[in-house]
Amino acid sequence: MPEHATPQRLSPPARRRRRPLLAGCVAVAAALGLAACGTANGALQPQPGVTASGPGTPAPSAPPTAAASSAGTPSSPGPAASTPAAPATPATPKPGTPKPTAPNPPPPSTSRPPTHAPTQPPPHTPDTPPATRPPTTTPVPPPPPSSDGVPTSVVRSTASGGRTVALTFDDGPGPATGQVLDLLAQYGVKATFCQVGRQAAANPAMVRRIVAAGHRLCDHSVDHPQPFAALPHDRAVSEISRAKDMIVQAGGPGTRVSWFRAPGGGFTADNQRIAADLGLRPLGWSVDPRDWARPGVASIVSTVQGQLRPGGVVLMHDGGGDRSQTVAALKQLLPWLVAQGYHFDFPAG
Repeated sequence: MPEHATPQRLSPPARRRRRPLLAGCVAVAAALGLAACGTANGALQPQPGVTASGPGTPAPSAPPTAAASSAGTPSSPGPAASTPAAPATPATPKPGTPKPTAPNPPPPSTSRPPTHAPTQPPPHTPDTPPATRPPTTTPVPPPPPSSDGVPTSVVRSTASGGRTVALTFDDGPGPATGQVLDLLAQYGVKATFCQVGRQAAANPAMVRRIVAAGHRLCDHSVDHPQPFAALPHDRAVSEISRAKDMIVQAGGPGTRVSWFRAPGGGFTADNQRIAADLGLRPLGWSVDPRDWARPGVASIVSTVQGQLRPGGVVLMHDGGGDRSQTVAALKQLLPWLVAQGYHFDFPAG
């Protein structure tokens, strides 16, 4: 252009397009100057993620890189710079200059567990609940002996122990009582008869025959009410005491009643105490063929033979209904017991 030529003024749009280009050139020149000369105080050129400032000095912000300026962006459509930027070479720190340290990482979030932590499976829940144990119950001890020294505990064994057996017959006297007495006499057996008060009062001759043969008597209540364990105290007293009086009266002078057997085995601490206060030992059993239900002669015999152990007490019935099966079973059991070496005894008193 000639010296006297008047410089051409750029239009405003042209000036706006040239400004990013000039800024890029200045940035490239500054980067080249810093790389070549370094800083006067030995500071490092800023790098991403590294703090190079000394104590108490704020970290300088990184200038725009040459690549970002020269490559062009949508906001700066101008051409790239003709001179490529040289890669920045970090300056060697001078002795005594603190080493750059990486910033402390932010604390991990506690909102959820780390992604690398294994996920624990939920606990397995069985489809059916585990079997529950039956509640443990503490055995209730029997009440203390009566004032006369009669035990209140229920006896279920013979007086002598060893290879002995006690035969007991309930609910009589009845139509089968005479047949039972005949069979017992045939084998020289002594037994115990647990009599219902009203039955004894209605058959005094049979009661006297029992006593005369050397057998013993047991109180089995006045009317055989069930469940006997549910009776109130006053009713239990009446059932036990009145039955004893009725049996003694039917048997005549010298008749003794030694035991009390609750109907259906319905013993409680209360009725055991009532019996003991009347001089009666509570009497249970260890063998029950359920002959009262008339299960058949073979069933009665096999049950006695299978359940009996030395010193056992056998429960059978001579009253309360048809006892023909009991009589037939007794005809088989008596010789079997003798053959097995059993001796006949009374229950423990």
